[in-house]
Amino acid sequence: MRVTPLVRTKVEDDIVTIGIMSGTSLDGADAVAVRFRSDATGTDRMTTLGRAGVPMPPELHDALLSLALGNAPDEIERMGDAAVSLAKLYAEAVERLLKSCGLLPEDIAAIGAHGQTIRHRPERGFTLQLNHPALLAELTGISVVADFRSRDVAAGGEGAPLVPAFHTQVFPHESAAAVLNIGGIANVTILPAAADLAQGRAVVSGFDTGPGNMLLDAFMASRFGLPCDRNGELARRGRVLEPLLKHCLEDPYFALNPPKSTGRERFSFAWLSAKLAPFANAAPEDVAATLTMLTARSAAEALARTAPETERFIVCGGGARNPELMRMLDAELRRRTAVRIFSDSSRYGLNPMDVEGAAFAWLAKAFLAGEPGNLPAVTRARGLRLLGAWYPAG
Repeated sequence: MRVTPLVRTKVEDDIVTIGIMSGTSLDGADAVAVRFRSDATGTDRMTTLGRAGVPMPPELHDALLSLALGNAPDEIERMGDAAVSLAKLYAEAVERLLKSCGLLPEDIAAIGAHGQTIRHRPERGFTLQLNHPALLAELTGISVVADFRSRDVAAGGEGAPLVPAFHTQVFPHESAAAVLNIGGIANVTILPAAADLAQGRAVVSGFDTGPGNMLLDAFMASRFGLPCDRNGELARRGRVLEPLLKHCLEDPYFALNPPKSTGRERFSFAWLSAKLAPFANAAPEDVAATLTMLTARSAAEALARTAPETERFIVCGGGARNPELMRMLDAELRRRTAVRIFSDSSRYGLNPMDVEGAAFAWLAKAFLAGEPGNLPAVTRARGLRLLGAWYPAG
């Protein structure tokens, strides 16, 4: 599928786009600038030019969390106010990024702005990413591509995950590989061996494996007033409570066959509180260790069910910075699958914290080129679709 591009870039084989992301963890906005150049064969070559982040202000964090949980009074007013604040936060991240890279607004073909998911209900035909792309275009002087999930959902898809198409482009898979992004929710991309893919013997697949950092972050916030278990220090001192882990893994989501996606709607703090209720006297370090293992084991078991022959495993996202989680994940994978090369994405030239931002820069580039951004085998959509909506700078 290819459609006529809405916008002709000044130099179509050499453009820079910015991807901006604020994920389920609600810890801030990260912007990544990416240059895409086409070589003599027409293949895109991607270079990350820089990254800038802006922490999420506490009041915006609380407002977005309240909206996501559905317990905000005057919800429409709060949505509008939060969207304005979010656009300003994104604009600040873009401004910092441009300064750090020595770029001007006119150097950027577009910003790919995912927005903040506050409700994801593909089974009911909708998904809602809070955003104000028109304001972002006004504040930055740069055109914006936004609302990437809706078209896939309208075509019968999950609208998530959207990063597998990007992973296919940037990570090597001469042999079977998998890419796990661990944000608030964890999602995996299954990359068959390139020869199998080229000859039609296999397709790229992907899905949300379950909670990433979200439940552990919620526990740390409620118990200690901390945003996360930094470097896995608390979990490292604890032991995994197998009965609690088993109780958590009994959730029906883990047994569903892909395509599938999930979010805070299912794995909420209320869900966690109910699971923890029979273990009220458990030591906090043991709870932290168990929630860390929940992320690791659910991802490893998902891979074992869907692609146990996978040899190379690549981790990106905030979870890659947690050494205890990485240790558990490595052990769980080697116990259940054929994985023999385990690393974060920096081994392949892409900072783990840049991958999602770079993915939305790529999705913006795909929109400009009139190319589809979804993979129907991943999302269950009825076909390839051009993803995004266009907000010109002027």
